[in-house]
Amino acid sequence: MSLPKEARFLMQRHHSASLATHSKKLGGYPFGSVTPYILDHGGRPVILISDLAEHTKNIDANEKVSLLVAENGADVQAGARLTLVGDCTRMADQETPRSRYLRYFPNAANYFATHDFFFYRIEPKILRYIGGFGKIHWLDAKDYTPPQNHLEVQECAILTHMNNDHRHNLIDYSLYKYAKHVSAIEMIGIDCDGFDVMANDEILRFYFPSTIHDAAQARAALVDFAQRSRA
Repeated sequence: MSLPKEARFLMQRHHSASLATHSKKLGGYPFGSVTPYILDHGGRPVILISDLAEHTKNIDANEKVSLLVAENGADVQAGARLTLVGDCTRMADQETPRSRYLRYFPNAANYFATHDFFFYRIEPKILRYIGGFGKIHWLDAKDYTPPQNHLEVQECAILTHMNNDHRHNLIDYSLYKYAKHVSAIEMIGIDCDGFDVMANDEILRFYFPSTIHDAAQARAALVDFAQRSRA
């Protein structure tokens, strides 16, 4: 697997990160905070943040940020981690990311009642990927970016079909891949590299053997998952 793809996979497996901004209050000193995120279909992190938050004030004054994602483990130096450096700006279209974000973070629905939460997106410029001891690389954003595909416009239809007609397959996938017996399950996202399900309030990530580009290829990959999970 290529290093940029490894980096993208790491971003896809996680849904919270350490956000570093330039402090407006403290004259540009680095300011660290923690934020949930989703990825859009271009691999760009999307965050939902409040106008009242310190990091939002910092971003509005200086859009240059970094986002650190790291694997959990007893030895933090041995695990994979990624620092994504880029420009963070408020999205002009606040409606498009909303449904996807709420599938991953359903409790965030309450935030919209306060009227001061907005979606911001980080446009990657360069990435620093550490895949383990001695595996340290700078990566160009263009290499990290997923290939163009049609899944952004097809995602909702795929999810509806899977959740309405093939929920039993999702249960089989979770048992096959993670040895988890689940009672409540729902597919919440699909992209060119794989898909995510919410299983008993836990997000499980599944990867396709190869990159897909549209609903027809998604169907073939999901049928293959079903066959392998029952073998």
